[in-house]
Amino acid sequence: MYREAAERVVGRRIGGVDAPDAWYLKGGVSARMLADVLVGSVVVAARRRGKLLMLDTDRREVLGLRFGMTGRLLVTLAATPGATDGVTHDPVGRLEYAPAVDRPGWQRFAVGFTDGARLVLTDPRRLGGVELNPPEARLGPEASTVTAAELDRALADSSAPLKAVLMNQARLAGLGNLLTDEVLWRARLSPQRPAAGLSAGERGHLVGVIRATVAELGTRGGSHTGDLQPARERGGHCPRCGVPLRRDDVGGRTTYWCPGEQG
Repeated sequence: MYREAAERVVGRRIGGVDAPDAWYLKGGVSARMLADVLVGSVVVAARRRGKLLMLDTDRREVLGLRFGMTGRLLVTLAATPGATDGVTHDPVGRLEYAPAVDRPGWQRFAVGFTDGARLVLTDPRRLGGVELNPPEARLGPEASTVTAAELDRALADSSAPLKAVLMNQARLAGLGNLLTDEVLWRARLSPQRPAAGLSAGERGHLVGVIRATVAELGTRGGSHTGDLQPARERGGHCPRCGVPLRRDDVGGRTTYWCPGEQG
């Protein structure tokens, strides 16, 4: 999704950085610092780990982008070298929890390239952020490729609710609120169960569901495209069995789940 869009700027030289919202810059980074470090460098790779998108440069500096629930990445490639107009690539379109319209004031960060291309991060609710050299070592294994052994380690020593542990980015990177609800609904596991209480069989099943769900929703356009999502509202019913969904607070997040199927 966003990584594929960002790959369109790999090999391009950064000509300028626009950071109009200082609050959006995290870790003590300033707009001047970003410009000093990034301008003149070439993007050599676009990577994703969990919710973090990273652009590696030939100066060994890493630009980290986080999107939250309402952030969008737009990449515009110039029609001709040096032009300011061209084709804009939007890998997601309208997000579930973002307004249907877009406004110039919602542009939080942008990178301009010497050939006229632009990479823009818009975020109406300011839930994302921009970092320089983000601390990747603090993140757990990537959800899209997590192994059974890695998931076992993430869950083994925690009596916290299963959903809270799955959303802990230090234990498992990449699962947000909507995606975790979708995973647990598909796996037929209660979000309230103690994480360490799952059987070996349940953990083995869960790791497969996590990987398959992340892959499927990624091709659809994001976590807001899940099968449970249309019913994730007050009065909603389970899309499989028709039982009224429960709406609880689990790990500080609003959680929808089916009491009839998720044991």
